[in-house]
Amino acid sequence: MPAAPAQHRMSPRAWAALLTLYVVWGSTYLGIRVAVESIPPFSMGAVRFLVAGAILFAITIRRGDRVGDRPGPAQWRAAAIAGTALLLGGMGMVAVGEQTVASGIAALFIATLPLWIALLGRVFLGERLTRPVVAGIVLGFVGVALLVAPVGGGAALDPVGLVALVVSPIAWASGTLYSRRAPLPRRPLVSTAMQMLMGGLALGAVAIVTGEPGRVRPDAVSPASVAALVYLIGIGSLVGFTCYVWLLQNAPVTTIATYAYVNPVVAVALGAVILGEPVGPRTLVAGAVIVAAVALIIAAQGRHRDAEPPPPEG
Repeated sequence: MPAAPAQHRMSPRAWAALLTLYVVWGSTYLGIRVAVESIPPFSMGAVRFLVAGAILFAITIRRGDRVGDRPGPAQWRAAAIAGTALLLGGMGMVAVGEQTVASGIAALFIATLPLWIALLGRVFLGERLTRPVVAGIVLGFVGVALLVAPVGGGAALDPVGLVALVVSPIAWASGTLYSRRAPLPRRPLVSTAMQMLMGGLALGAVAIVTGEPGRVRPDAVSPASVAALVYLIGIGSLVGFTCYVWLLQNAPVTTIATYAYVNPVVAVALGAVILGEPVGPRTLVAGAVIVAAVALIIAAQGRHRDAEPPPPEG
């Protein structure tokens, strides 16, 4: 994805887009939590990404370099692999986890994504880790340990939800590392739409295999869950990704990357205010540690000329 030069100044329009990204992607965790209250997680994800992907693909496929950047079998195959890792393994596990774990805590787990990208990149691709990045990885896992092993009599997290939320950023990091070298379309929104479509199909397949369609009773689906799903499609996916791609061309990379540690703060706040999710001292301390770790990693990586912001979430 093309990125704006580091010296590029932020215009008022760019600040508005970045603030929109903060709120939109920070709010998707709340939206997922409400949606899965009465819609099974894989079915919810399938509908979300198939609809959003179809709309985005229809809008963007005829724009830009339509001849030199035409998707072929190789591009669709790469989109299927990336989409399955990112949306089935990544967002699908978030939806599973949020059935039993608070949305704010889920967001803190997903905030560890830059840690996993750095760690897996080192293990499987031999990418170099600087000392600040290593320190950030260690600090981030200390924050996760605080969430997983509560002290002072705090309530333990649901094991199934916990496992899902640990798997999610690992799957997302794997898909991200693959995407960097995969023959995906050069047009970012076309590539995103294709990954949404293929990831949505993967989510739908898992929903069928696990018997979710047979467990869905239309009269049991709440209006709140339907509204949350519509929000995730229209605002979380379409508006969020459009702002993100526009910012890549109109704002400094290091500034865009701040969404990675602002989003979990927004998610925790929205979960507490709107859903009444408890935010105890342990969550606050763990969240602060994780956000500091992510900021340390992003700042260290931002010193490299070819640095990219962490991959989009939500």
